[in-house]
Amino acid sequence: MAQSSEIRDQRSVRRLIAAAGFAVLLFTAGCRQDMQDQPKMVPQRGTEFFADHRGARPQVLNTVARGQLHEDSYFYTGVVVGANGYREEQNLMPFPVTLQVLQRGQERFNIYCTPCHSRVGNGLGEIVERGYKPAANLHDQVRTAQPISHYFYVMTHGYGAMPDYSAQLTPEDRWAVAAYIRALQLSQAATAQDVPAGVQVQELKAIAEAKGHPEYAQPWALPATAVQAYPADAKQGTPGMAPAYPADPKISIPASKPAPAAAK
Repeated sequence: MAQSSEIRDQRSVRRLIAAAGFAVLLFTAGCRQDMQDQPKMVPQRGTEFFADHRGARPQVLNTVARGQLHEDSYFYTGVVVGANGYREEQNLMPFPVTLQVLQRGQERFNIYCTPCHSRVGNGLGEIVERGYKPAANLHDQVRTAQPISHYFYVMTHGYGAMPDYSAQLTPEDRWAVAAYIRALQLSQAATAQDVPAGVQVQELKAIAEAKGHPEYAQPWALPATAVQAYPADAKQGTPGMAPAYPADPKISIPASKPAPAAAK
């Protein structure tokens, strides 16, 4: 019995030693540096693996990121490559102009463009009146003769003292603003015959009061062509009406108003 007990003890010791050795083996295997020392490309470092010795690989030719295919280049640039190879602006919208498009363009124009160009686009915005460099009068002969994509291009890249607005306005919104600018120009060059039948022309002061604008809001002065078209209003001393039948685009129509009374 004593010998049998001694044999069992020896076997137990051997098993314990084997288990301990296996645990040490597992621990040693887990501490290997294979993953740390594995061959890999480090950004911006050279390598002997490729013939050009560059670790950072160039993109595959014609690779396009998701959402950046931009197949319609005119929609995203406002220019087309002409027969002579030059990039040319076009008097063409890339999508139909609906009332919703014009309303969106008016909203964006009033937010981003009026500080310099004013709400009527004559270049006499609030910051211009406070000493900033005069903005373009969108109703002069130069601007009215420019194709509609010119406005998109300028909003995208900026021009002169005007910064670009590509960060503030999506391509769709830039086109909508361009369409609204053209609508403004058409309104300022319209005549009484262009007013649809049955449409009532209201004074700007009445519109301002109906919309709850400040009391000092005043109508814009009508150019001579509009006064001649509506002599009765001129006799009554009405200084202006809503720009449904605007005037000659060569005439600047300042959006002037009396300054509000100073706070006491």
